[in-house]
Amino acid sequence: MKSALASIALGTLGLALMTAPALADPPGLKTLAIGAKAPDFDLPGVDGRNHKLSDYADAKILVVVFTCNHCPTAQAYEERLAKLCEDYKDRGVAVVAISPNDPIGLRLDELGYTDLSDSFEEMKIRARDHKFPYPYLYDGETQATALAYGALATPHVFIFDAERALRYVGRFDDGEVKTPKSHDAINAVDALLAGKEVPVATTRVFGCSTKWKDKQDEVHKALERWEAEPVSLEPIDLEGVAKLAKNETEKFTVVNLWATWCGPCVAELPEFVTLNRMYRHRPFQLVTISLDDPEKKAEALKVLKENHVSSTNYILSSSDRDAFAEALDPKWPGPVPYTLIIAPGGEVVYRHAGEIDPLEVKRAIVERLGRTY
Repeated sequence: MKSALASIALGTLGLALMTAPALADPPGLKTLAIGAKAPDFDLPGVDGRNHKLSDYADAKILVVVFTCNHCPTAQAYEERLAKLCEDYKDRGVAVVAISPNDPIGLRLDELGYTDLSDSFEEMKIRARDHKFPYPYLYDGETQATALAYGALATPHVFIFDAERALRYVGRFDDGEVKTPKSHDAINAVDALLAGKEVPVATTRVFGCSTKWKDKQDEVHKALERWEAEPVSLEPIDLEGVAKLAKNETEKFTVVNLWATWCGPCVAELPEFVTLNRMYRHRPFQLVTISLDDPEKKAEALKVLKENHVSSTNYILSSSDRDAFAEALDPKWPGPVPYTLIIAPGGEVVYRHAGEIDPLEVKRAIVERLGRTY
């Protein structure tokens, strides 16, 4: 689990309009026109089997939604999509969700609203934990289905009638994180079930742009910029530690205690680098505190530089470990590594002795920062 999530693939978050596709869209990409037939697909699902268009031949209406794990807008619609599936499944409506994204086309700083990236393995985790009642399929390998449908963003909704002619394309509704005023997708389904024309057949789609494979160059450039960031290490005394613990900032602060002589500490530093790159553009900061002897500062700084830990890094200037524990967290039992999340105002909302589970820490962070705009 740790190694799979540590290798989160790195792309661009943006709004996509059907009338003005993102510049990164493949040349000639066109969204299906109303009346067009549903393109076939044969894609792996999180349930362990492949799904084809023909599997849904008996459905009166087929709702295909391109969505993903990481996008704040997509996450905002997960419950509404599940409700649509549950409310209409006995009326002949089938719902299929497809992730169009190549996870290697995602930059880490685009993952600030999520605990999971868009890999197939992480899709399985999201579907399991949120109990998706609909199939969740992966198109990131070839993106052939996303290209065939012209999926511009996540989420992007396509609704087909019994003959699999497209009758609605666009947003799910106009609400995102607010109360919707225009229930576009549901209105389309209701109209089709009643044998009527869809009142509004095409709407703009808002969300995160599809992460096409050609964005990998952008990802590599971002990685080069991050790894060129300066890394420093400053002393901190007990007074500074006490101030850190009070957290008078507006940021959730992850504090990691480590030392060069602690193998697990050094081994997990890249995980904290990932956390920092994911969340630092939000009300978040990473602070590391080395418990090495101050005379070993150069050695500690060398390790930090080797791992590109360009966060706020301290080395404890006091030898009084009991006083240090009382200043930072009296519940610290003493061993390293040790990790805290301190909320604004000083409340410790997460603490863990030993190596972290990266997914657990990401969840602890994002549940407090929020998953949507």
